[in-house]
Amino acid sequence: MIVQRPAVTAALAAAALVLTAGCSSGGSDAPDKGKSPGSSPADSGGTSREKPRAGEAPPEKGAAKVTKTLTENLKSPWGLAPLPGGDLLVSSRDEGTITRVDGKTGKKTELGSVPGASPAGEGGLMGLALSPSYASDHMVYAYFTTESDNRIARMLYDEKKPSGEQLGAPDTVFKGIPKGVVHNGGRIAFGPDKMLYAGTGETGESGLAQDKKSLGGKILRLTPDGDPAPGNPFGDSPVYSYGHRNVQGLAWDEDKQLWAAEFGQDTWDELNEIKAGDNYGWPEVEGKGDNDGFHDPVAQWKTSEASPSGIAYAEGSIWMAGLRGERLWRIPVRGVHPGTVEPQSFLKGEQGRLRTVVAAGGDKLWLVTNETDSRGTPEKGDDKILEVEVR
Repeated sequence: MIVQRPAVTAALAAAALVLTAGCSSGGSDAPDKGKSPGSSPADSGGTSREKPRAGEAPPEKGAAKVTKTLTENLKSPWGLAPLPGGDLLVSSRDEGTITRVDGKTGKKTELGSVPGASPAGEGGLMGLALSPSYASDHMVYAYFTTESDNRIARMLYDEKKPSGEQLGAPDTVFKGIPKGVVHNGGRIAFGPDKMLYAGTGETGESGLAQDKKSLGGKILRLTPDGDPAPGNPFGDSPVYSYGHRNVQGLAWDEDKQLWAAEFGQDTWDELNEIKAGDNYGWPEVEGKGDNDGFHDPVAQWKTSEASPSGIAYAEGSIWMAGLRGERLWRIPVRGVHPGTVEPQSFLKGEQGRLRTVVAAGGDKLWLVTNETDSRGTPEKGDDKILEVEVR
């Protein structure tokens, strides 16, 4: 079903803030209006190509199996960044800390906290990314909420210092991203072009998504120093794409194509193929709209089945972590027409809410559970990093 809405006034947006909070982060109390028959790949509107993508298509039926639990007892984990050598950095949204996890033993070492991080609602310390020059500069980038905004800073990681003191003072490279109780975005990643991409939310004020002058409801593209990246579609602007509700997943395939996952409101969550300068429709359209002015999603799901957060690319497919849906989705993209292959889900209800998924090389993924944030159910168990084998 197509959901199209007129522009929402500021007053209505404010009133809707509380009503939509549940589905915005995949909360168990999110409304399910039963408007869709189930998960559905989008039709061709604005996404398909004349020929399938290059390369060998993945198997029609995939698989995902948890092969080990790397570590446990994490607190509100959010971002995950693999280090050279196989260890991992994980952020705690509500604690404001970054912890190193040994990639073999699972031993945890807290590096330190991020000064200025102000956790509240869906905000706090979220996405992590390593500098493209990490081998020489040892810089770790973080997206976090402060008292006044969402911003991105980089910190020197000095392994020689004592535990708890290994992070240097944050050097803010970009600030002024709108903050809210909900819809703060938070995912950051360096692309194949070595530029920094950031997914932002519209903070519950849906009109920000269509305002190209606002940083809310966008995917931003920046240099490592935080300047608008050369070649951006709107001149000297950091905005790369717009019309998003709350982008929380970013990943590239082997063709250097950017994909993004975002929360819908009541009806459709989305996986989008991102093109520079395109408008992804929110709040005029939620999900597929068959409107020439908007770029349709490649796949869409009922909010009860997904509420997506992180995504990763492995074995010819996009793998998408579901919060409210409590499952891992597989969307084949290599060697097929985008949007023509039915998504598959795995691990349904087995591990609880799933926040972040990161490629671990070959057919392996790292998967982060998320029961200890304000939307989870801690009695289901603590939060973990899992190794998952996929095909």
